[in-house]
Amino acid sequence: MGLSGGVDSSVTAALLKERGFDVVGVHLKCYNVDGCAEQDAEDARRAAEILKIPFYVFDYEQEYKDRVVKYMIDGYKAGITPNPDVMCNKEIKFGLFFDKAMELGADYVATGHYARIQKSKTCLPVGRVKNQKSYELRIAKDSTKDQSYFLWTLTQKQLAHCLFPVGELIKRTEVRKLAKKFSLENAEKKDSQGICFLGQVSIADFLKDYIKPKTGAVMNAAGEQIGAHSGAAFYTIGQRHGFDVRIRKQESGIKGDRKPHYVVSKDVKKNILVVAEGEENESLYKKEVELAAVNFISTITNNQLPMTVYARVRYRQPLAKAKLLRHSERSEESRYKLLFAAPQKFVAVGQSAVFYDKKGVMLGGGVIL
Repeated sequence: MGLSGGVDSSVTAALLKERGFDVVGVHLKCYNVDGCAEQDAEDARRAAEILKIPFYVFDYEQEYKDRVVKYMIDGYKAGITPNPDVMCNKEIKFGLFFDKAMELGADYVATGHYARIQKSKTCLPVGRVKNQKSYELRIAKDSTKDQSYFLWTLTQKQLAHCLFPVGELIKRTEVRKLAKKFSLENAEKKDSQGICFLGQVSIADFLKDYIKPKTGAVMNAAGEQIGAHSGAAFYTIGQRHGFDVRIRKQESGIKGDRKPHYVVSKDVKKNILVVAEGEENESLYKKEVELAAVNFISTITNNQLPMTVYARVRYRQPLAKAKLLRHSERSEESRYKLLFAAPQKFVAVGQSAVFYDKKGVMLGGGVIL
């Protein structure tokens, strides 16, 4: 049981013990900037003590730096917006931790993720073990807390040995109530926000230790310079703060009449940001998204494509109807496209696009190009 120190993983451990599992709590020591990890480790230890389960700490600090932090820094340097939470799940929680747990003889790895795993009614295709059941990854019951978006890299092997009990619960009305029932001291602990290893430190402040700030031009769609920024690498698509835009004379002098500007694109080599005025500006939308490094959780063959899916390009974004198809101009097996029925806002290169069927079963995901 991966014990983070939060209420979700603590309740997960309690529920599994109550159901008869032999639960061993493990806290993963990873890289942390603001020092909150020490309190999280203590909260995890206290939860294990209250639940009377064994407790261990696995030290993955260096591996986290090498596989997650470096991935994020390199992504921003290259001008994309990487998703370190997806990489943490792939490389650490369901990579190193999962493999170690299996090596030590565990039957399952459990975490406090809000997602659901169910056995599929269909068997795996020819070439796999005969009549072996496959597994489905589904959206959590509590759609406001659903974390399936960050789990699209999981494989059938991993799903067969994973448990996500709180995915069947509503956090506000059920999980915290259960935490009190089990006398857990973190029953009212606040949810973590943003990127886990940063804590209260902003992404921009963290990146400044690795990327030198450099003043550059803010341009509009017409190619006119209308302001300045502190370095194109620090910004992401859809961002509306952190750069200056001049007020043109012909614009209204009333501050309330001004619409905010949003980042539409960036060029880290030329150190330029292109912005658009107003959150409904058409340049903020894209109808077509190309994907690389695609992972199919449910079995999909190329002869089933194109197919209708329901996708999101940002965490907690409402699912949008789209067509999934192979990229027609490239030979790589991993290149696919999503063609949305309606244009999607704030599509950022490097982020994840995840797609489901109409029942909320995840089909797979990929990295936006």
